[in-house]
Amino acid sequence: MPVLAAGLPVRLRVPVLAASAVALLGGLYAALLLLGTAVPAPAAPVEDVHGPVMVFGFVGTLIALERAVALGRRTGLLAPGSSAVGALVLLLAGPGLPGKVLMMTGAVGLLGIYRALWRRQQSAALLAQATGAFCWYAATLLWLAGLSIADIVPWMVAFVVATIAGERLELAHVALATPTAQRWFLAALATLVAGATAATLWPQPGTKMFGFALLAVTAWLAVFDVARHTVRGTGLPRYVAAGLLSGYAWLALAGLLWAGAGSAAAGARYDATLHAVFLGFTLSMIFVHAPVILPAVLRRPLPYRPVLYLPLALLHASLLVRVTAGDAAGLEPAWRWSGVVNVASVLLFIGCAAAVSVRVRRAGIRS
Repeated sequence: MPVLAAGLPVRLRVPVLAASAVALLGGLYAALLLLGTAVPAPAAPVEDVHGPVMVFGFVGTLIALERAVALGRRTGLLAPGSSAVGALVLLLAGPGLPGKVLMMTGAVGLLGIYRALWRRQQSAALLAQATGAFCWYAATLLWLAGLSIADIVPWMVAFVVATIAGERLELAHVALATPTAQRWFLAALATLVAGATAATLWPQPGTKMFGFALLAVTAWLAVFDVARHTVRGTGLPRYVAAGLLSGYAWLALAGLLWAGAGSAAAGARYDATLHAVFLGFTLSMIFVHAPVILPAVLRRPLPYRPVLYLPLALLHASLLVRVTAGDAAGLEPAWRWSGVVNVASVLLFIGCAAAVSVRVRRAGIRS
């Protein structure tokens, strides 16, 4: 689906993107507090909203903003605007009603965007992304109903997985040449939503079911994604493929942990499973798709450069240390410092991307 940029001026997109960047920085700061690093603690308990701020306030806002640009209508900015402001409210005031309602409003707005896009063109890719938005809405609704963040994790995971799977179909032309492949994709997607529902109703067996559903989605992506072939290429296609395949490996690990051991609300397994999904899979996808998405959203160049491998490699290497030496072996210093490097890898990516974009733009101006 092409990005229809004409109807949405860049000046209206920049404040939303800036707010999502603040949400990212706030979420990373909360991560440092949770890791026990020696940073000043703010008045609000930002560590209590680390997950929703990162998943909905940052990732959700980016997704909703990109979809609003695709829609090409100014009203589409209500969705990313609501989630971005909701993240800021959560960071400033903690997990209260206003922040939760704003997050839910962002999900409802995103569903409205997908409804409008569906009228233009119906596809399995768009259905997957709309399913992701529904999972976002379900997560915030359950959060408003009094469930803990640990209780709504399956819905948060389903949001990012369904959305990214849909983006892969749309952006990277994942092979859907046969009706059988599409049927398997839709079956895996339905199983993921059913698994999240089961995990809410019957936490222990339901979470195991969710783990198997996650493995089914991962298996489908591993089989049909063209990354298996483009990883042998060069330049941007190889960079994207490397991030995709490594992200799928982390997603498979999370599925195995949930399918094998069921739910966990705290502790080493909880830490390993969540960060396998939200760092190893989700942030990896953001890193490698940034050269495609950000220029479409901001009309600023972000061409591929080999330096972009550095933060990607640092992210996966530090996460591997965190999961193996920190979570599995129980070495607290390794867990803490690898977590700090996780944060540093995200900041490094922002720095590398900004430097590449500025350098290319200046070179274009000189020429």
